[in-house]
Amino acid sequence: MTHVTDSPRTLLRTCPLCEAVCGLEITLDSADRVTSVRGDHADPFSKGFLCPKGATLGHLDADPDRLTAPMIRDRATDTWRTVSWDEAFGVIRERLPRVSAAHGNQAVGLYLGNPNAHTVAGALYVPLLIRALATRSLFSASTADQMPKQVASGLMFGDPLTVAVPDLDRTDYLLMLGANPLESNGSLCTAPDFPGRLKALRQRGGRFVVVDPRRTRTAKLADEHVFVRPGSDAYLLFGIVHTLFAEQLVEVRVEVNGLDEVRAAAVDFTPELVAERTGVPAETIVRLARELAAAPTAAVYARIGTCTAEFGTLTQWLVDVINALTGNLDAPGGAMFATGAALGIVRTRPFRTARWGSRVRGLPEAMGELPVATLADEILTPGDGQIRAMVTVAGNPVLSAPSGARLDAAFAGLDFMVSVDRYLNETTRHADVILPPPRILQSPHYDFALLNFAVHNYARYSRPLVPLADGEMSEAEVLARLALAVSGQEPQPGLDPLTVVDEIVIAGTLHKAGMADRRKELLGENTTEQRIDMMLRLGPFGEWASTPDDTNEWRGKLNLQVLLDNPHGIDLGPLESRLPGVLRTASRKVELAPAEMLADLERLRARLRAEQPEMVLVGRRQLRSNNSWLHNVPPLVGGSNKCTLHIHPQDAARLGLNGTAIVKSAAGTLTVEVEPTDDIMPGVVSLPHGWGHEDSTQSVARAHAGVNANALTDDSLVDAPSGNAIFNGVPVTLTRG
Repeated sequence: MTHVTDSPRTLLRTCPLCEAVCGLEITLDSADRVTSVRGDHADPFSKGFLCPKGATLGHLDADPDRLTAPMIRDRATDTWRTVSWDEAFGVIRERLPRVSAAHGNQAVGLYLGNPNAHTVAGALYVPLLIRALATRSLFSASTADQMPKQVASGLMFGDPLTVAVPDLDRTDYLLMLGANPLESNGSLCTAPDFPGRLKALRQRGGRFVVVDPRRTRTAKLADEHVFVRPGSDAYLLFGIVHTLFAEQLVEVRVEVNGLDEVRAAAVDFTPELVAERTGVPAETIVRLARELAAAPTAAVYARIGTCTAEFGTLTQWLVDVINALTGNLDAPGGAMFATGAALGIVRTRPFRTARWGSRVRGLPEAMGELPVATLADEILTPGDGQIRAMVTVAGNPVLSAPSGARLDAAFAGLDFMVSVDRYLNETTRHADVILPPPRILQSPHYDFALLNFAVHNYARYSRPLVPLADGEMSEAEVLARLALAVSGQEPQPGLDPLTVVDEIVIAGTLHKAGMADRRKELLGENTTEQRIDMMLRLGPFGEWASTPDDTNEWRGKLNLQVLLDNPHGIDLGPLESRLPGVLRTASRKVELAPAEMLADLERLRARLRAEQPEMVLVGRRQLRSNNSWLHNVPPLVGGSNKCTLHIHPQDAARLGLNGTAIVKSAAGTLTVEVEPTDDIMPGVVSLPHGWGHEDSTQSVARAHAGVNANALTDDSLVDAPSGNAIFNGVPVTLTRG
């Protein structure tokens, strides 16, 4: 049933499509359909910035291919039928617990996709589902994306969520590796209008350098672009570290352990030696080191291109080693730590990895999850603990994980599968039950995770813009009911599962904080909002926090009502120095030389001597695309948003490529349209991520299918310390198509 209002109205909310957290003004007609989307110029963080993805939020919200009711698949005929929520949960309750009863809890796997980081339900209620499943067979998009950064941060600072971000608005010098924020809008660095912030850096006399095997839109904006061979970033950074020590340019301004060990490790990585491996001249490496040391303030930032490579964790470690060696760690204009307004997870013990390993390959656990690169192994390999059932939440690993075809076949052989997803896509087509969340505009929004990586402290809460109709279920309710169903339980008569869960969490949190008697003070229209109110009150700016003698005007004041009274968001001030307070290392110092990083150096040294392939594959971000799930939005299709193989004209001519090429790797073969461009360095080809929709039920995506780049990536290869998949630097051969 459609909710009808008297007249059109304009409402405010945060865009949930990427990490930029831009404020939006959304106009709805009398039937609650989106008629326009504009940037919110009164938002103190995004200041009206709007990218093409955000501008099409209304098209995504009204997508005719979006599922609106639960679906059950008949395996015998491979057909789908729409069912009630009770029937859907009944099937799950009957069939999934049978798997764990017969084969153990580890026989049920859980995969969490990227959108979980952008929803209130994902932050607050996915942990409930994890506890209900009681399995170590947990996988997520993190090990196809950012796990190296989180592992490196955890080892250095004691907490994988303590991630240093460049203080973009105050830095004088920014060295960026493997990131393209003019296309991606930023990642593990929450910065709306990233392009504007980079332009402002240059306008105030600062310098901006990009290191990338492609001359991206971001590189074209920079003062300097340096081509680098894919996967060699750690060598380049070690060359910089070597120079800092050799020329006595080191100035550490925070308490650290391991300075001598880092100096010793860098001795062998001279600029002259690493130049051959990286393709970056030794004199350029030396100059970059000198510029970083000489700048009044400077920051090094590296992202997905470096994370999804062979030495991702070493690279991310060296990023913050350089930030520390140049005196720019935890300093204004350097690499700093955001202060999220909501109470987060408070770690009491130093972070460590490999508390357990995967069953088949022994790959390390990190942050409670196993590498997605071994998910197919765990499904296809018989034996105790073999995964026989899967739950996926907002993810499409058949397109986003390595060796996609192998994972596709693995899902097809499962005994049972349930997916929480708004689409019948390349992954969820294998499910027995699909549980769709409601429209985006029917959900509240608060960025619990992303505001911990923001380049400026900020908070904003958005209530649902459109109410749920009769019979519709919120995403939080879906996850709460699913947690009961996977445990074989039914809701108790007269009790709302969501309310029961929230009350338990609220009571436990307040008891731990010594504030059990303050439950009645919590505000909100429902228990979800009351949990948010509690987290704000207990957070570092909250009215229940201890903040004596603080000059920040918001300290000791925040609660839910304050955010509701400030719907455009609140400017909580520039980043502040937070060391040693945020450290969770045993020493309460920054660990510059974690044993895990030093142990991985032998692998790095060995690769330095290895023969390099003639051609390698890297990925590509696109401004009007977002992983695999915005390809069904008509205004975003076409133009630069297409699936082609970028190749340097010299390579195309040398190989006789014209029209299409057959690309082969150790994992598979693709035939793809060739697009010669001198924006990519010789010896490198590039395919965008998330395509391959030839069998999709999404009509627009199917008409612009493209190819799945992960038919070429190899799930047998991972970054050793983190288990992250390798998507960049993949050896390939090319012939005429």
